Amino acid sequence: MAGMLIRVLTIVSLLFLTGCGDDRVDKIEKYQQLTEKRVSSLADMLNNGQIRNANLLSQYADIVAQEQPTIAPLVSELARDSKGSGPMFSSLTQRLNELKDSSNFVDLDQQLSEAENLYQATDPSLFNDMLSDPVNVIADMSNGKLSRVNSISREAEALANSTEDIGAGSQLVGNPSYGQWQSSGGTSFWAWYGMYSMFSNIMHGPVYYDRWSSRRGYSYYNDVGRYRYTSPKQASAQNKTFERTKKQFSSQGKRFDSPYAKKRTGATALSRSSQSTPKSSATGKSSPKKFRSNYAKDSSFRNSSSRTTRGIRRGK
Repeated sequence: MAGMLIRVLTIVSLLFLTGCGDDRVDKIEKYQQLTEKRVSSLADMLNNGQIRNANLLSQYADIVAQEQPTIAPLVSELARDSKGSGPMFSSLTQRLNELKDSSNFVDLDQQLSEAENLYQATDPSLFNDMLSDPVNVIADMSNGKLSRVNSISREAEALANSTEDIGAGSQLVGNPSYGQWQSSGGTSFWAWYGMYSMFSNIMHGPVYYDRWSSRRGYSYYNDVGRYRYTSPKQASAQNKTFERTKKQFSSQGKRFDSPYAKKRTGATALSRSSQSTPKSSATGKSSPKKFRSNYAKDSSFRNSSSRTTRGIRRGK
């Protein structure tokens, strides 16, 4: 009788512990389901012209391609981000596929952080803000004929941040959708992917990590959207580049700060979604203070085309 009672109590205890156990797996699955719906909706909005900065990206590309035929292939490649076939959107679908396999993460904390960030990254208003980088790259290539969006002017931004002008395309440096940091002879430099390598002919020489880190300008990706638009693997690669450079400087008795230690000035008229605090998913074992997502409940998608920003006119 006593043995039976012990077994019953054990079973009840296990059931109680299971009921009060870790719910991270359920949260991850829920985020996956919600993100799949968002990805599908975002693709439709892009392809149907419902994302304002995507429309501007396509229009800007057409204008610059006509006026500067020599860089037409490059701006046409940048314009791909205005549709669901572009590298930025493709990176979201790739991350969604990776999210479904727990072996891609060091632990559940990291997987949950990635699930939360990826869900936020597929918010149409956030993706609209993210597209400001390629839009502004083309604006900078227009010889002053096209104005930047969601950002102060090139001249004002350089003055505010005391940045080094490395040429058009600077907003995309550091963004893993367009290239990666490579090392040679102990020095890290930015290597563009595919057609984006044409930027090497436009910029004022190679972009070296150590110099760029202290003198980079503002970009939405580097100063606002990096956590949301970077996978854990990509974040790990970025951190390795930083640690390697920091170690090299330390061996010379010098200090080296992260390129993200100081936020650059430049953002204007961003969505409220961009102003919420994201969560780093580069490492596991998150801090005791739990992250409270501003997207805990799935809300209706905002039509980004209704937002008011400047048109295709020359800025002051």
